[in-house]
Amino acid sequence: MFLIYQLLITLIILFSPIIILIRIFKGKEDILRFREKFCIFSKKRCSGKLLWIHGSSVGELMSVLPILNKYDKDDSFDQILVTSSTLSSSKILQKYKFKKVVHQFFPIDHIFFSNFFLNYWRPNSSIFLESEIWPSIYRSLKKRSIPLILLNARITKKTFERWMKLKRFSLKIFNQINFAYPQNKETISYLKKLGVKNINYIGNLKFFEDKKTVNKKFDNEIENKFKKYKICIAASTHADEEIFAARTHILLKKKYKNLITIIIPRHIHRVDEINHELRKLNLKTSYHSAKLRNLKDTDIYIVDTFGESKRFYKIATTVFLGGSITNKGGQNPIEPARYGAKILHGPNISNFREVYAFLKSLSISKEIRSPLQFSNEVIFRKKMEKVKKIQKLGNVIFKNTLNKLSKSINYEN
Repeated sequence: MFLIYQLLITLIILFSPIIILIRIFKGKEDILRFREKFCIFSKKRCSGKLLWIHGSSVGELMSVLPILNKYDKDDSFDQILVTSSTLSSSKILQKYKFKKVVHQFFPIDHIFFSNFFLNYWRPNSSIFLESEIWPSIYRSLKKRSIPLILLNARITKKTFERWMKLKRFSLKIFNQINFAYPQNKETISYLKKLGVKNINYIGNLKFFEDKKTVNKKFDNEIENKFKKYKICIAASTHADEEIFAARTHILLKKKYKNLITIIIPRHIHRVDEINHELRKLNLKTSYHSAKLRNLKDTDIYIVDTFGESKRFYKIATTVFLGGSITNKGGQNPIEPARYGAKILHGPNISNFREVYAFLKSLSISKEIRSPLQFSNEVIFRKKMEKVKKIQKLGNVIFKNTLNKLSKSINYEN
């Protein structure tokens, strides 16, 4: 089966020039740095010990910022390599002044590139985040006896069922994980069935925020810009959910004349498409990148930049989380809840059932199915009385995570 997998990846490589050109045209690929995916590196490996951390997208890298901050300041490692797969995630680290951290794009998962990558970077330990399972690189790590840690692991039912269709192949892949730290109890069951031996439940790392990575200057800019307005946020939205939020805005606008709805799409390459659809509803829009000082005539404020959700969550009182009206399994509500926002979501939240159950127990989250329900549930005050419980949980999870990592990163196969 591994041979068949390699043949499929080889076919993708053959067609990769066309794929990359299309992605560049759509704004999904860096026109210069895409070569890193073919192991043409733009950074150098320093001498000494190197920790490799890989996360696919923005949310994963944001969750690991406190760990990067910790290892960037102590002498555990001389260099920290962070890899990711998406253009948006590559821009996150540019906003933080880490001394030891370098970013590269994750290599194509072909055995040739996997070996080339590891021969060049020679990591002493590797941490993969959430559901980043890659057969070739896992195999190469195992052969080199490099500790492989799956941190904040998340396996959904749908993903588990896909892996189980190739059970023999899957068991070989997952057996190469030295330590797994699941973010929910559902994942524990799936990892056991997939052959992972060392599983230790800690909880979801995203409950924790490191205050040292906060840029108060930028946060104040956002706060000052919107302080005259009542705001409602629709975040991590997918197709059709922007219209869902817009119809809610129209209902709310009848009651609140100084209302602005902030839309933070899951994929910002869609912003022009979103803008076009919103204007059909006779709504006045503006882009965050335009840096307008006067928002008097704005109905919908579209965030068209990477990695800035947190800044808006800090001023939010109500946040609708996308991927839940459309059948995407929902997006993670932890961050806005951590800042005292009321969380609204649609019926499709299979990706984060345990998180939503916890928030519901605190009376923080509510399911909605229509713009009318949405408009009736919007509040314009923070639910700060619940925040301390979330922060306390986050502190415990982070402390336990660091304790476990300090042992597992020095593990010898």
